[in-house]
Amino acid sequence: MAEATPLLAALFADAAETFGLSRPAGQCFSAVWRAAQPPCADDLVTILGLSRSNVSTALKELRSWGLVGIMRAPGDRKEYFTAPADPWEVLRLIMAARQRLVIGPLLDRLVAAEARIEDVRIAALHSVLARVERAASDLTGLEAQAFARRIEALAEDSGGGSAGDKAKKKKKKH
Repeated sequence: MAEATPLLAALFADAAETFGLSRPAGQCFSAVWRAAQPPCADDLVTILGLSRSNVSTALKELRSWGLVGIMRAPGDRKEYFTAPADPWEVLRLIMAARQRLVIGPLLDRLVAAEARIEDVRIAALHSVLARVERAASDLTGLEAQAFARRIEALAEDSGGGSAGDKAKKKKKKH
């Protein structure tokens, strides 16, 4: 299990960058998410080999995204960090943060540009992005299990089943 920690920290660091988080945030999230007991910042420094300042910055980033929470033990002044265990909840939180941090501000900029520049393409882009923002808001406003069902239904509707599902659906040609 100990050998899995660096491998998963690297995997989560790469995934974090894909979603718009920093590499240290991904590493910290992997350690918090997989921990048997909620770790404190000092534990994360030891486990991951990151500097204390990198861990502190990463934890602030993760908290702003809603991906980690803080708990305290009675009689202990340290903060311990928790993460949702459900991968669907994690994905829902990531999508909500991306909507808040990327789609919302881009939509605001499009509205401002549309007010200054009369261009049908900008108006069309604004319309499309507003629809995407509404759909994302509807999705991320769901509870984790309802979110999972909606995503799975969308994947089914688009033919995005697993390879095994696709093989079953193919008809034999004679």
